[in-house]
Amino acid sequence: MRVRDWQEILADVASDSTDPDGWRAVAGSRREGLGEDLYFGHPSVGVYHLKTYAKNPRDLRGVGTRVARKVDDDLDPLLPDEGSPGRFAVRTPPESEDEAKSMATRLEETLKVHAEAPTEPDHLFEDVMEAIDSPAFGPMAYEFDGRPDELDELGDTFEEAEELLSAELDDLIDADDVDRGFH
Repeated sequence: MRVRDWQEILADVASDSTDPDGWRAVAGSRREGLGEDLYFGHPSVGVYHLKTYAKNPRDLRGVGTRVARKVDDDLDPLLPDEGSPGRFAVRTPPESEDEAKSMATRLEETLKVHAEAPTEPDHLFEDVMEAIDSPAFGPMAYEFDGRPDELDELGDTFEEAEELLSAELDDLIDADDVDRGFH
């Protein structure tokens, strides 16, 4: 198991050519300590686990690893389905001014279509993600001040990764002195 910076994992996901709307995620507070846990997976790509914390409001830091090469029958029920109320997306910035203009035009047209016709929230979300070329998006189970049960089950399933990533994140937190209060 290779522990990497959380942004490297997201860059790998963003560069993958897999169907972007097949991703699913579960996130919430860490069991112990500062920060959050995030598991996200795709049936043909696998499951990733990220642990992050905010060093300050503009600086998110963390670590992650791939914990499974595919979403099998044991993992599938632990990731949310289309009925989940939450959504997540990975985004990448446009590479040029022309690409940014093209993306803005597609987004504008998408919003016009949805404004003029009856639409479901999920359809709007999917169409917007496609208009901005999101490389990964889908349903998400998330608790801001807690942990979805599935998050605990995934942590128990991947206990070795959980312990290793927790230790790595705790080392980052200690090095950044963010576990101390202000005087």
